Amino acid sequence: MPAEPVHPHGYLVWRLSTKWRVAVDRALAPLGLTHAQYSALASIAALQADQTNPSQRQLADHTGLEALYISKLVRSLENAGLITRESDPADSRARQLRLTAEGTRVTEQAVQVVKHLIAQLLEPLGGAGSARAQQFQHDLNTLLQAPLEPPHPTGK
Repeated sequence: MPAEPVHPHGYLVWRLSTKWRVAVDRALAPLGLTHAQYSALASIAALQADQTNPSQRQLADHTGLEALYISKLVRSLENAGLITRESDPADSRARQLRLTAEGTRVTEQAVQVVKHLIAQLLEPLGGAGSARAQQFQHDLNTLLQAPLEPPHPTGK
């Protein structure tokens, strides 16, 4: 059996993230969603489950996406009738995001599609409930907590 090729960590992270994004984009296309739109909708749904109608800033913080990108996503989701933006009673400058009935329906379908993909992804590790998959999840959380700052310039 030939040895696995050795690739740098960054390359493997990039390949896995690209593979995942492409798979999710393809799987959600019949629902009219992209991976980024799904991430926003699923995050709004999760935050609403905690009795919070998030602001765009809270959604950006939750997803790890840039505020400007979230603004564009929110606009497209609102135009598609999947979310509404309402005045925040606590902050007149902020708008609360809420799934519409159609947004809830589409999000629930999309979550099932993504759960199926996750099951496929984790199958080589023994399935979602396996010790390897749990360790993988722990390792991913650890890596997500690690600070990533550009190197400081040397010299001047």
